Amino acid sequence: MIRVVLFFIGVLCVVGLSSCGSGGYDGYQTRGYTIKGKYYQPMSVKEALRYEEVGIASWYDESRFFGFVRGDSSLGEKVGRFDISGAHKTLPIPCRVKVTNLENGKSLKMRLNDRGPFIEGRIIDVTPRAASKLGFKEKGLTTVKVEVLSVGDGRHKRRAPWIASWLF
Repeated sequence: MIRVVLFFIGVLCVVGLSSCGSGGYDGYQTRGYTIKGKYYQPMSVKEALRYEEVGIASWYDESRFFGFVRGDSSLGEKVGRFDISGAHKTLPIPCRVKVTNLENGKSLKMRLNDRGPFIEGRIIDVTPRAASKLGFKEKGLTTVKVEVLSVGDGRHKRRAPWIASWLF
């Protein structure tokens, strides 16, 4: 009887621990998802490490109650208006990117940990603080160049081939 109980406890522990690591987030997330009836398939890490695009950036604020209550990102991390981070529809998350405002030349390195923007024609959303540092918060939108620096965290981190290690 004790063996049977121990066996079931062991099975429950294995199932419980394996579910903690599931969900497509093993250093980076490339699992597809659907928003407003549209399916998005994030690019592979290899594709992402060569990603560079010019397009429209906007800013978004996931926080509530005047910025005192932080919102949740797609990775389940807390994000607020004073953080410097962003969202992209198809890059693996998390990843680090360099965003350059082509209208004023300001650039900023940031970590992407969320999905969006889901408005046609926009390629990246950034937090209010990032928009301020890039010089477009008041305007709301700007033209940017987005370049991937690395994908993933910790031992899963992969750097873009053109990035020198001294840049980090």
